[in-house]
Amino acid sequence: MTDILMPALSPTMEEGVLAKWHVKVGDVVSAGDVIAEIETDKATMEVEAVDEGEVTDILVAEGTEGVKVNTPIARLKDEGGAAAPKPAEKPAAKTEDAPKAEAAPAAAEAPKAATAAAPAPAAPKSDSGDRIFSSPLARRIAAQNGVDLKSIKGTGPHGRIVKRDVEAAGKASVQPATASSASPAATAAEPRKAQSLAQMGIPDGSYDLIPLDGMKKAVARRMVDSVQNVPHFPLFIDCEIDQLMAVRAKVNKMLEPQGIKVSVNDFVIKAAALALKMVPEANASYTPEGIAMHHNADVSMAVAIDGGLITPIIKKAETKGLAQIATESKDLAKRARDRKLKPEEFQGGTFSVSNLGMFGIKQFTSIINEPQGCIMSVGAGEQRAVVKNGQVVPATVMTVTLTCDHRVVDGATGARFLQAFKPLIEDPVAMLA
Repeated sequence: MTDILMPALSPTMEEGVLAKWHVKVGDVVSAGDVIAEIETDKATMEVEAVDEGEVTDILVAEGTEGVKVNTPIARLKDEGGAAAPKPAEKPAAKTEDAPKAEAAPAAAEAPKAATAAAPAPAAPKSDSGDRIFSSPLARRIAAQNGVDLKSIKGTGPHGRIVKRDVEAAGKASVQPATASSASPAATAAEPRKAQSLAQMGIPDGSYDLIPLDGMKKAVARRMVDSVQNVPHFPLFIDCEIDQLMAVRAKVNKMLEPQGIKVSVNDFVIKAAALALKMVPEANASYTPEGIAMHHNADVSMAVAIDGGLITPIIKKAETKGLAQIATESKDLAKRARDRKLKPEEFQGGTFSVSNLGMFGIKQFTSIINEPQGCIMSVGAGEQRAVVKNGQVVPATVMTVTLTCDHRVVDGATGARFLQAFKPLIEDPVAMLA
């Protein structure tokens, strides 16, 4: 028999929604067949079988939320192997059937206990020297929570101490002491809890509450981590884009027969990629082992989708023309909104671009997309009065903000990047070569 496990579809995935099964009990699958669809906080992805065999059990029903990574979700009979006995094939009262009957719930519970991965402590002894009978899982939980097994009366077979006994003892000993014995240091280390609306004087019934989905939770966690852990600072620069707008109009007229339309953001992505190659110190990420200097400019572009934000990647953007960037960005944005991106299409970028110019936003500062060293925020192009040769004249000006992780990109490096970016975006003919 082979268990099919809930896959980790991204490095940060901890759980997901088993959205749909494409197989049923009795189906024979081959390696590479699509067997299910999994929803993560970012996308809906298809899961392929990695083994051949007959589906004998569906352990997790479709539509189930919060399925932990590595939880068995189905079971295959290996080619030429024997299937697990059906519950009706043997009397339910027989002792040997119990492990089979409990296999699915036990498998679902296993990932919930992180303690199950660690080796169990040696079985303790009572004051008289007699061994205290307890399960390995009970000993792990007791060791991690500081519960003395000598004080627990077991409710398992023959008085054996089991998981529920340790959990009950832990609750009994911890809860009464929480209010009175918590040390000031422990209290100070606890994260601040948000007040409820009722505590802030907003009455029930005066609002509608929308529960947080997986995407909202993930975005909230990543943004809080980034703001708290990354020493960031912004740099601002104004770019005149009258020539860019004129070149864009000519380019789009040339590409019209092909059905391709280049946006201002496509020019920004191309210019950013070229500037990163000119100032490679800005194309870097912080890691505990050192600063990662990236070989290519893989530019992540922020795309707003229903319920959150995702950053699909234009990979090796420095090697691609504007038409190719425009085609890829349109495709990635559409599949992002349909939640059809693959993990490698929105994870692993080296630099991010966020553009709110189409909403009329003049200037803003973005939160760094860890572990990238920089993110560039692009505002709207607008008519402003500028001074040229002592004369005040109108110009279309776009404000760009570069937010830098000071551990990777210091002020001088960030400034050199913007010095490289500005002439490219102001005179984009160089990008067409």
